[in-house]
Amino acid sequence: MSVLLPNMADFDTIYELEEEEEEEEDEGEEGDGEAAECEESVVRTSEELLPPPPPPPPWPREAPEPVAVRGAGQITVFGLSNKFDTEFPSVLTGKVAPEEFKTSISRVNACLKKNLPINVKWLLCGCLCCCCTLGCSLWPAVCLTKRTRRSIQKLLEWENNRLYHKLGLHWKLSRRKCETSNMMEYVILIEFLPKYPIFRPD
Repeated sequence: MSVLLPNMADFDTIYELEEEEEEEEDEGEEGDGEAAECEESVVRTSEELLPPPPPPPPWPREAPEPVAVRGAGQITVFGLSNKFDTEFPSVLTGKVAPEEFKTSISRVNACLKKNLPINVKWLLCGCLCCCCTLGCSLWPAVCLTKRTRRSIQKLLEWENNRLYHKLGLHWKLSRRKCETSNMMEYVILIEFLPKYPIFRPD
């Protein structure tokens, strides 16, 4: 029997091929590293070229405490007085003219003078018949009082759109605790709208 021995030249050829494959793998790894470094440099350059983010909007200045115009009438129905005080608050000096303030309060008082006497009549009738109707006779007075409040709110909103929003003020009807008792009453609350500081351009 004859045994065929492999030729040494074949071993040399296989060894050279393996060395070439290893060199190609090393070159590929080096190329990938260089490509990653190029991408990072491009990202950094693009970030440097981007404009800086805009500054945050300025915070509004703190507004002073609202002014409460309380009722000054002798009759109060469900917390709503038949008249509001027409005396000009000193806090509003320089904000609104005393004549405009008095005109607005007079319009509210005129609305109360028109609607509140009817509410009082229905309230008296409801109290007289309360025992017979188990309290249901008070319901008309409650509904009429709600309608009066809505009329005043619409009137104040009209006043705001007409004048007071331009002056940085906001009038609204609000319910607060009485100063002399634990009862609740409706007052005209005059709020100061916050002002945003205006900066000069560069």
